[in-house]
Amino acid sequence: MEDQIMISFFVLLPLVAFLLSLLIPEGHETSFSRLAFTSVSLQLLGVTGYILYWVSSGMHPVNIRELEIYNNGNYQFLLDFYFDTLTGVYLWVGAFITFLITRYSRFYMHLEEGYKRYFNTLLFFYLAYNVTVVAGNFETLFIGWEMLGIASFLLIAFYRDRYLPVRNAVKVFSIYRIGDIGIILAMWASHHLWHENITFIKLLDGDLVSEQMSAHGGIGLFIAVCLGIAAAAKSAQFPFSSWLPRAMEGPTPSSAIFYGSLSVHFGVFLLLRTFPFWEHHLMARILIAGLGLLTALLAYPIARVQTTIKTQIAYASIAQIGIMFIEIALGLQTLVLIHFAGNAFLRTYQLLVSPSVVAYMIRDQFYHFKPKPIRLEDSISKRLAYSLYILSLKEWNLDTMLNVLVFKPIKRLGRKLDFLTPKNLLQYFLPFYLLGLVLYFNQGVIPEIIQYYIPGLFGFLGLMMVFKAFSERNHPRLALMLVMANHFWIALAVSFNETFDYNQTLIYLSGVVLAGGTGYWILNRLRKKEKDYFDLNQYYGHVYEHPRLALIFLLAALGLMGFPISPTFIGVDLLFSHIDENQYVLAAFNAISFIFGGIALIRIYARLFLGPHIKNYHTTALKSS
Repeated sequence: MEDQIMISFFVLLPLVAFLLSLLIPEGHETSFSRLAFTSVSLQLLGVTGYILYWVSSGMHPVNIRELEIYNNGNYQFLLDFYFDTLTGVYLWVGAFITFLITRYSRFYMHLEEGYKRYFNTLLFFYLAYNVTVVAGNFETLFIGWEMLGIASFLLIAFYRDRYLPVRNAVKVFSIYRIGDIGIILAMWASHHLWHENITFIKLLDGDLVSEQMSAHGGIGLFIAVCLGIAAAAKSAQFPFSSWLPRAMEGPTPSSAIFYGSLSVHFGVFLLLRTFPFWEHHLMARILIAGLGLLTALLAYPIARVQTTIKTQIAYASIAQIGIMFIEIALGLQTLVLIHFAGNAFLRTYQLLVSPSVVAYMIRDQFYHFKPKPIRLEDSISKRLAYSLYILSLKEWNLDTMLNVLVFKPIKRLGRKLDFLTPKNLLQYFLPFYLLGLVLYFNQGVIPEIIQYYIPGLFGFLGLMMVFKAFSERNHPRLALMLVMANHFWIALAVSFNETFDYNQTLIYLSGVVLAGGTGYWILNRLRKKEKDYFDLNQYYGHVYEHPRLALIFLLAALGLMGFPISPTFIGVDLLFSHIDENQYVLAAFNAISFIFGGIALIRIYARLFLGPHIKNYHTTALKSS
C-alpha cells in the first residue's frame, strides 16, 4: 500500500502543481516560482526518501495496476506504474536537475514577457517526464512520450515572436513524430506477440521471453528495430542528430533541462526499459551498437569545429549518448546509468554557465588573439583533414539529407493531389467513402482476393489525404479537413478486418469529430478577422491579437492528433489492436498517417499563430535573430 501511494505521488504532485500554475494570473512571478520550486523540492525529498526505503526493503521491482480506462473483454487499456532501479535513477536525477533549473529560472527569466508560459510548460514537462519514467507498460509510456513532444515544441518556440525558434520548434517536433512511428509499430506488434498489453515487469520472466522469441523471431526483431528507431529519434542519434542543436533556440534553462540532461536521454531509457525483451537477439544488439558507434564517430568531430557553444555541447552530448547505446548493447546496464547521470549533470552545468563562458571567451580573444600561421600543404593527410573539417562544419549535411529523403518526397507526392480544393473535396471524398461503406456492409458478395486488399487500399487513400494536408500551403481549413478525412478512412479500413464493435469506432471518431469541428470553427473565425493574412506560406503571428483562438486551436489540434486529452488517444491504440499481425503494410500506412497528420496540424498552428507578426505596427524581430 505504501508503494502504491508513493509511486502515485510522483505523478500526482507534478500534475497538481501544473494545474495550479494554470490558475495563477499573469504577472505574479513570485507565485509561479514558489509553486514550481516548492513542488519540485517536495518531489526530490519524496523520491530520495522512497529510494532509501526501497533499497532497505530489498530492491524488489514494484508494479502497480493503477487505473483501468477501457475494457471490452478482448482489449484492456490500463495505466500501469512500475518502479525498479532504472526508474529510481531517472526519477532522482530528473528531480535534482529540475530542482536546480527551477531555482536558476526564477532569476534568469525575471521580467520575461512569457514568465507564466515558461513555468507552465516547465511543470508540464516535468509531469510528462515522471509519467514516462514510472510507466509500467507501453500505453502509459506513450502518454508521457507524447506529452514530452508537445512540451519540447512549446519550450523551443518560447520566443514566439522570432522566426528561427518557431521554425526549429516545428522541425524538432516533426523529427520527434517520425520517431514515434517506431514506438507505435512496436506497440502494435507487441499486442500480437503477447496477445495482451504486456507490462514491463513480465519481461523479467526470462522463460516467457525466450519461449516467445524462439517461436516468433521475426516479429521480435521487428519490434527491436522499431524501438531502436524511436530511441534514435528521441536521443538525436544518426540520422536524426541535426535536430538537437536546433532545439537550443529556447531559453538557456530549458535547453539545459531538455536537450542537455533529461529529455535527450529518453532514447537510452527506452532501450534500457525494453532490454530484457531484445537482449538475447544478437542482430538487434549489433544494430543498436553499430548505430551508437556511427553516431559517436560523426558527432565528435562535429562538436570540435562548431562555432557556437550550444552546438558544441549538443554534439558532445550526442557522442556520449552514442557510447551509451554501445554500452546498452553490451549489457553494461549499471555503467549506462552512471554514464547517464554524469553526462546529464555535466551538460546541465555547461549550458547554465555558457553565457558567462561566452562573455569570458570574447574578452580573452579580444586581448590575446593570435592568428595561426597559414601553411600550404598538399599532402593527402592534410586534404583528408580539411575535408573532414568542412564536412563536420556542415554537420555532415544531416539536416539536408533528412529533408531530401523524407520531407521533400512527401511534399512532391502531396502536390500531385492539388485537384483537391476546399470546393471539391467533398465531391471526391463522399462518393468514395459511401462506396466503402456499401462494400463494408456487403462483404459477403465481395471476392475474397479483393476483400484482402481493400483495407490496404483504404489505408493508402487516408495516407494520401495526410500527405496532401502536409504539403498544403494555401488553404488551412482544407488541410484540417484532410486530416479529419484520414481518420475516417483509417476507421473504415480497419473495420474490414473483423466484426468491429460500433462502440469502438465511436470512441475513435468522437474525438476526431469534436476536436476537428472545434478547430474548423476557430479557423473560420480567424479567417473572418484576418482575411488578408490567412494561408500557410509564412508565419503570421496571430497569437498576439487572438491569444484565445490560438489556445483553443492548439487544444483542438492536440485532440485531433490523438493527444491524451480526447477519446481518440484510446481509439488509436484500439484500432491498431484490430490490425492483423500479417498486415504490416496497413499498420505502416496507419502509423505514418497518424504521425504526419500531427505534423500537419502543428504546422497549421505554428504558421498562423506563431512567428513575427505580419502587421507592421507590431515590433518584429529579424529572421536571423
